[in-house]
Parts: sequence; C-alpha cells; structure tokens
Amino acid sequence: MAETRAKLASVDPVWARIVKEAEDAVGQEPLLGGLVHYSVLHHASLERALSYRISLKLANGEMTEQILREICDEAYQSDPHLAMAARADIVAVFERDPACHRFLQPLLFFKGFQAIQCYRVGNWLWRQGRHDLAYFVQMRCSETFGVDIHPAARIGQGIMIDHAHSIVIGETAVVGDNVSMLHSVTLGGTGKEEEDRHPKIGDGVLIGAGAKVLGNIRVGNCSRVAAGSVVLAEVPPCKTVAGVPARIVGEAGCDQPAISMDQILRSGA
Repeated sequence: MAETRAKLASVDPVWARIVKEAEDAVGQEPLLGGLVHYSVLHHASLERALSYRISLKLANGEMTEQILREICDEAYQSDPHLAMAARADIVAVFERDPACHRFLQPLLFFKGFQAIQCYRVGNWLWRQGRHDLAYFVQMRCSETFGVDIHPAARIGQGIMIDHAHSIVIGETAVVGDNVSMLHSVTLGGTGKEEEDRHPKIGDGVLIGAGAKVLGNIRVGNCSRVAAGSVVLAEVPPCKTVAGVPARIVGEAGCDQPAISMDQILRSGA
C-alpha cells in the first residue's frame, strides 16, 4: 500500500493529499472511521471514491446504489475530463471557501461540490444520448442537495457553489471556468423564449447569494453580480452589477473576483 501511494503522489497530488488527510481524520476522530474508510481509504483513486459517494447519495428505492455506481464508473472511465474537473473543483473550494481547511472536506461534507459532480455524470449521460437516465440523475440531485442543474447545461471546471441551497441552472445555460456562486442563485429563462434561452456566464465570474440572471444574455469574464440582484441585460467584462433590475455600479474591483470572493460594493469599485 505504501508503494502504491508513493506512486499516486507523483501523478495525482490531489488524491494523495485526500488520502493523507483521511488517515489523519480517522486518527483524530475514530467514530468517523467507517465513513472515511468506505468513502476514501477503501478506494485506489479519486474516480472510484467519487463513484462511491455519488451512488450513495443518489440511490433510492427506484435505483440501487450498485447500478448507479456502475454508471459512474463507466462515465469516469469513458471521459477522464470528469475527474480532472472534479480535482479542479476541490482545489477551487479549498482556495476560496474560508470554511474549507482540507481537500477531504468537499468530498465528504460539502453538498455544493457533490452536486456538481452528480451534474457532471448526468451531463456525460446526456452527451451519450441517454437522456432519461440523465433526467433521473438531475431529479435525485435536486431532491438530495436542493441543486437543480439541467444535464444539458455546460459548466466548466474550478467551480465553487458555496452553501449550495436552491441553485437552478437551466438547459441552455453555459458557465465558464473558475466561477463562484453562492446559495439561491438562478440562471434561468425569462419565460418568453424557446431554444437558446439561458444565460452565458464567462470565466472568473462571482455571483452573489440570491442573484437571478435571466434570459439568453452574457455575463462577461471576471465580472461580479451582487447579492440579490436580478440581471436582465448583458454585463460587460470586469464590471460589478447590482440592483433590481441590475445596473453597472462600478468595476469588478480585482482581476479575479471569483477567486478573491470579495462581495463588498465600494464607492467607485
């Protein structure tokens, strides 16, 4: 086992760190030993650990854990990008969420991270033409986590959804890389459109709690949407918008608002 983990550390530092943190966690809190062993230490890779966690969370009387685990294993074997995106998501949560002190935490405890990984498997199913199974994953993700992401939506990597309550992302929505959003965010339609009807969120965008972005509009790279805003028009790159309806109130305030997580509106910012 020691030799195997030494090899993993050289090619997969994220997984190696999770394993080390899991071992430390068992030593510090033996009552969590079963959870940590089944979720992490019994697995040889992050891919297998994710399959286990996703299947455990989504299983119900209509779909067994074993079937869901086989689906997840197939997805990760077929598309290596899924697990690479998960690694980027773990690092994103660790770097941006002050409540996250270990890589282990998102995998075990943070429903925003877990919901995004469920979406990624559902999106893989959708791209394979297995739409009904993808809808099942969407339904169970919504029931389990309170996060409703259509499997056809396109979401990048390095995503953090903090608190992850009442998140809605519509069918034709696009979310770029390194985006952060807080709870009660909606990327929805206006109710008046068909076909391509949902927002396009650029890279490095920060979307505050309770914000609604509606319609086929673009939110430019590295912009900020203030908490509680309702965005109905295009947002240029590197700007801050706030209000109902939202309007430009200043610059984004930094080069990477999704990473800095600074939500304070300052005079002239």
